[in-house]
Amino acid sequence: MLNARMPTKTLFAALLASLALAAPAHADGPEVHDAYARTAYPGAPTAAAFMVIHNHGGADDRLIDARSPIAAKTELHTHIDAGDGVMQMRHVPEGFALETDGEIVMERGGHHVMLMGVGETLEPGDTVPLTLVFESGAEIILDVPVMSDEEAAAIGHGAMDHGEMDHDDMGEDHMDHETVDQ
Repeated sequence: MLNARMPTKTLFAALLASLALAAPAHADGPEVHDAYARTAYPGAPTAAAFMVIHNHGGADDRLIDARSPIAAKTELHTHIDAGDGVMQMRHVPEGFALETDGEIVMERGGHHVMLMGVGETLEPGDTVPLTLVFESGAEIILDVPVMSDEEAAAIGHGAMDHGEMDHDDMGEDHMDHETVDQ
């Protein structure tokens, strides 16, 4: 504890020690970069979040869930080629592996967080509160910025039009993104 009567060197050493404890250390485990969210069109009841998740030396882990208070349902999704050249979106209930010193790239046309039954209009400049949940018990709480295609392209993410995806033949894990039960 700092005391005004401490000698200057002792006070300085105590101050440095307290700053070292308060400074965020580069911890092992998941870390998120370049997160952003998009809607298919203005006022859409769905949105998707994209990002890169790095595992900096922690043990192998797995992203198993995502939550957001602005959506009736939040799921981990990916796109697969159904064999006819048409990409289909699928819910991935087991989540995505995150190996030691590895990463999960969540990008348009690939892995992403799907927000369904969004109760408010999202526009560029807004933020989406999002919690990522890992098998290890780690949770990362984010405020994900909503970006335009141009803004997303500027940080290196593609500008695939999610609205052009085939949502018709998605099997039993499919959820019609337009009619989520509230």
